[in-house]
Amino acid sequence: MKIDFENSNRLYYSIKEVAAHFGVNESLLRFWETEFSIISPRKTDGGSRQYTKEDIGNIALVYHLVKDKGLTLEGARQTLKHNKDEQTRKVQVIQKLERIKKELEDLEKEFDIE
Repeated sequence: MKIDFENSNRLYYSIKEVAAHFGVNESLLRFWETEFSIISPRKTDGGSRQYTKEDIGNIALVYHLVKDKGLTLEGARQTLKHNKDEQTRKVQVIQKLERIKKELEDLEKEFDIE
């Protein structure tokens, strides 16, 4: 289940919601948190993780490098160290194109005559 950031004014998301958004296990998010300093969700007194939109954007960046591009964790760390801004822009463009694609598919369904 994808999180609709455009229509949401929530400040925090649970690890369960974020894991579902990316289609990964919660344990992977906890692991990436130990491997990448850019992923640092807030923790409640009870130890529950609360992710901001910025945290989720950083996870999207790591996801893109590791899952989409197939980099090793070390390769992803080096890429983030040397050109994080460029990679961030690439991920933002990809996300925007995916939203446009979804809108076009929705429009196509609307105009489909059976």
